[in-house]
Amino acid sequence: MTGSYEDLNAIHMDVLKEIGNIGAGNAATSLSQLLNQPIDMTLPQVNLVGFNECAEAVGGAEALTYGVLVSLDGDISGMIMFLLDVSFAHLMLNILLGESFVNFEDMNEMSLSAIKEVGNILSAAYVRSISELTGLHIDMSIPDVSIDMAGALLSVPIIKFGSIGDKVLFIEESFESGQESVQCNMILFAEMESLNLILQKLGLM
Repeated sequence: MTGSYEDLNAIHMDVLKEIGNIGAGNAATSLSQLLNQPIDMTLPQVNLVGFNECAEAVGGAEALTYGVLVSLDGDISGMIMFLLDVSFAHLMLNILLGESFVNFEDMNEMSLSAIKEVGNILSAAYVRSISELTGLHIDMSIPDVSIDMAGALLSVPIIKFGSIGDKVLFIEESFESGQESVQCNMILFAEMESLNLILQKLGLM
């Protein structure tokens, strides 16, 4: 049994990376169906990093970012958070609604709702990959969406899970549609009891 994320060995990390890879593949398929056009993705980068590194990946703690937070319940407890920059939101809304914008402040209620649905679909794709690999039942909350500085968005999981550890599974991937390529950043965090259960179901404990 692992006591913290720092106890994960190379084999554990390889398996978690594979879960991330499968989840990213499912996410690309789901996005393609939603947008009704081909969506390609680069091989995702899956790493165990600190919260500060997550913020740096989206431009720093003060960078205005779109956050989609989904809590996980059922057989495991944890959360998924997407940190999306302006270019990602622009691409999605341009395809879905034919809208173009430069700043998050320009988004209206319909735009916010559309991005919320994108976050919900991406989260479901990752949850489905974990469930299919482990046989575990995982419930998802309704997505909580916010536009704020990256540091402020990350304070939510830090408050909730900071006592367990300061490392999270951080997945960086690029989605490509036509000539456009946008970055998608996702944090996956499971409580230690839940992480141990996942590893057990995968035959690693």
